[in-house]
Amino acid sequence: MSQDLHGAVSAPAAPACRAAGRKAFFRRSLLAGLCAALGACASIVPGDRAYSLRGEQSEVKLPVKAGDAAEPVPANVAIKPITAELIIEQLKAAAPQKPTATSANMNGRAAKGSVMPAAPDYKVGPGDVLTIIVWDHPELTTPAGQYRSADQAGTVVNEDGTIYYPYVGTLQVTGKTTRQIRDMLARSLSKYIEKVQLDVRVAAFRSQRIYVVGEVAKPGLLPITDVPMTVLEAVNQAGGFGPEADHSRVLLTRKGTTYRVDIQSMYEAGATEQNALLESGDILNVQDRSFNKIFVLGEVQKPGSLVMTKKRSTLAEALADTGYIAQDRSNPKWIYVMRGDSDVPELFHLDGSSPDAMLLADRFPLKPRDIVYVDAADVVRWNRVISNILPTAQTLYNTSLTRYPLFGGRQP
Repeated sequence: MSQDLHGAVSAPAAPACRAAGRKAFFRRSLLAGLCAALGACASIVPGDRAYSLRGEQSEVKLPVKAGDAAEPVPANVAIKPITAELIIEQLKAAAPQKPTATSANMNGRAAKGSVMPAAPDYKVGPGDVLTIIVWDHPELTTPAGQYRSADQAGTVVNEDGTIYYPYVGTLQVTGKTTRQIRDMLARSLSKYIEKVQLDVRVAAFRSQRIYVVGEVAKPGLLPITDVPMTVLEAVNQAGGFGPEADHSRVLLTRKGTTYRVDIQSMYEAGATEQNALLESGDILNVQDRSFNKIFVLGEVQKPGSLVMTKKRSTLAEALADTGYIAQDRSNPKWIYVMRGDSDVPELFHLDGSSPDAMLLADRFPLKPRDIVYVDAADVVRWNRVISNILPTAQTLYNTSLTRYPLFGGRQP
């Protein structure tokens, strides 16, 4: 403000004082608004809200099922701290149990321990080629010539399930074993040949087959022979597992019903009760490993998904495979594992700041589709809020300093 010789304030300086006062008031209002916004940053920060899970006694409302046929309803699920007691409890729950009735359900009979049911005799069907040998009668044994292969010179079972044989005529053989066919031929030929001695064998198996698809080396059709074929033998005959195969998810479809066979448990736990005998028309589908993924998110070096090798991975391995936690952004005190593969979801919390944290993490097994989340540090969240607010604040500040030429450079 300008003053005269006697210290009086001149009149023309009054509008400038009022303008400066308005600017100071606007700045104070803007500063107060920023402080209020920062005080409530938890409600305006963009991104996830996983930090609201903090606290071992917290509960999260998730959809769960009260019963087998119940609809999902929201319920509180407590966060369980990862401790030595929890890991011991999980190890006891994961201990090998008694053989299940999986194989019994597939084969339609009661299971008794791990003893495989007796394999049934092969039953002849349309398309099979039979070799019938009558001793001392080569004209009946090889009527087409001795220089032809057994499947070429043999007797083919017709589509209606019958064969034609000299002195016997038409004979129904579908659904019968070679032993039964031999007895039928011997009774018929005994009228013409004294002391008949003959044998019946299957030269070519063509009537029964199974289908092996998915992650195997050679997918396709496999014939069922007089040697019983199990799930494991079928996979081996198809060239074995492919590099992306999931050994624990082999689907067997039989007569409209699909069963899951865990071949990995056969290798590691001796669960041979699941190695079911295959029947004609079965479809064996070896799944890939895409289901066996875990997700590591939050403040880690390389967040993303990881494929588990044979369904084995620990929390420590998952963190290590993603470059471990980001030292400049994360808060290792808040590491979560979220699991929803059952009717009742589970949430686990690991305090990574404790000295024994990594020992516990190395003993904590993960399951497919688990989500591992590492929370951000408080100062990082604060800086992210500030970085989002500052551009708006700077724009408002610059707007308050705008000159308006229409009013002689003064704000209206």
